[in-house]
Amino acid sequence: MSSLGVNGMIEWIVIILVLFGTAMSLLSSFGLIRLPDVYNRAHATTKSATLGILSILLGAFIYFSFTHGVSSIRLLLAIVFVFLTAPVAGHLVTRSAHRYGTPLAPISVQDDLKVLYDQQVVKDEQERPVDADN
Repeated sequence: MSSLGVNGMIEWIVIILVLFGTAMSLLSSFGLIRLPDVYNRAHATTKSATLGILSILLGAFIYFSFTHGVSSIRLLLAIVFVFLTAPVAGHLVTRSAHRYGTPLAPISVQDDLKVLYDQQVVKDEQERPVDADN
């Protein structure tokens, strides 16, 4: 296989990764607009946008590595940073919304965190010291 064929194959892989990442980011934006509550929106943005951004960054890394012979540590760090922080941020957004009391959408079937949160509140009240003045 000649070097032209390898470069052509690399370019096609990069094109597929970038187009897939763009499509996932677009899907994420539609989810942000169309989904009914903060919990569903956080899920859509965390999953789709993370996968979209990771695909685009991976495509850029592959392109510059094989076409120009430059391995960018910044791109690798960005991939690792997005991979680690985006799901954690989405989880924290949904947990804080739940603790704040943001209601679920009417179409939601069950609230698994409510039982755990109620148990924690009861446990905290039992462990609270009794005030001697009252």
